Amino acid sequence: MNIPAIAVHGGSGTIASSIDDPKIRKSYLDALREALEAGFSLLTNDGTALESVKKAVTVLEDCELFNAGKGSVFTSKGDHEMDAAIMDGKTLDAGAVAGIKGIKNPVLFADDIMKNTPFVFLAGNEAMEYARRQKYEFLPDSYFFTQLRYDQWTNLRGSGDVSLDHSSDNGHKFGTVGAVAVDSEGNLAAATSTGGMTNKAWGRVGDSPMIGAGTYAKNQTCAVSCTGHGEYFIRGVVAYDVSCLMEYGGMSLKDATNEAIFKRLKKMGGEGGLIAIDAHGNIYMPFNTEGMYRGLKNNRQTMTQIL
Repeated sequence: MNIPAIAVHGGSGTIASSIDDPKIRKSYLDALREALEAGFSLLTNDGTALESVKKAVTVLEDCELFNAGKGSVFTSKGDHEMDAAIMDGKTLDAGAVAGIKGIKNPVLFADDIMKNTPFVFLAGNEAMEYARRQKYEFLPDSYFFTQLRYDQWTNLRGSGDVSLDHSSDNGHKFGTVGAVAVDSEGNLAAATSTGGMTNKAWGRVGDSPMIGAGTYAKNQTCAVSCTGHGEYFIRGVVAYDVSCLMEYGGMSLKDATNEAIFKRLKKMGGEGGLIAIDAHGNIYMPFNTEGMYRGLKNNRQTMTQIL
């Protein structure tokens, strides 16, 4: 057994040519490593898998390089709507939120919903009203402003088109962040957070906050966090599908993740990837796009990759 262990991702898709710049590439890899170190530190100090994924995703939400939290893309109205989910594989408890604004760390809000309400999923203005009652600090739009995201939006503003977090040279990157972990007791957890699509409208919500589509955890099978074209992950219930392939199909984690990404998702025309972990600390991170921002850490190795 190779536990405890953690894996993180920062999105998949066509990686921008600018990533060839050693300084830019290093900044992404350093951010992934920081998230891994923060989450793994908890695991090695009697922390739970749930605490670990929450911490790792918080680190990535605080980094403007990724489309989540501080680095979230602009909607058609010129603001930021964020989604997140978290799930405990031991209890199957889960919390999720969609379409929220001004909250620094959506994953912490999702965790709050899981632990302090009888519900799983809150959305929009009513979710924000609950946040106000819980005394959450609402940050100004300026906190979430980044020049890259603004430039992406201005290229689409008024067109009615949306973009899946495209890069400055028009490559497509599905910018979601996520983490999966197993703790020393063999408990699993998963968390995912995103700013969604550039120029999105009409309250569009992707797979990230949907339990079973973009986020899922169950001790008996695996924990999964997805990144990609959300509509396809929703239709394929991809995160839960991986779990089902293991539980009912008798597949290994490797075979189940490969089946989901390279066969089932691709057959629908969907692009993206996922990170997954089982109770033994096995980790697989398949993707059918050009690249994926990803990394893993356990007692034997620390690895971060972009392509």
